[in-house]
Amino acid sequence: MSTRYYIRLPDGAAARGDTAATSFTAHGADGFAEQLQQAVRTTQVFDRWRGTQDDPDDVDPALGATDPNAVVTGEQDDLHIDLVLTTTLPGDVVRHRLRLLAGSHWQLRDVTAA
Repeated sequence: MSTRYYIRLPDGAAARGDTAATSFTAHGADGFAEQLQQAVRTTQVFDRWRGTQDDPDDVDPALGATDPNAVVTGEQDDLHIDLVLTTTLPGDVVRHRLRLLAGSHWQLRDVTAA
């Protein structure tokens, strides 16, 4: 069953993770949507993060789950960006990817069944 996550980036310029290798680089709503979609459809961001851990083999492999059918849309509204992610991934995986991509500069506004 798919879930819809309503995500807000209050300030797109600040929506950056702690590590450049896993962080958003986008500047507009479409770019953020595209990068988040890629991050949940593939293991690229997860693999880069896991490679930086002291013991990569000790990382919970469940955090690397993907959803190749995930869809993300983005909309700019004044200074903030609203993203809607529709996916089968569990919330803990979605939150982990968002922390890697945007650090603490994002808000989960709502979650609904898709």
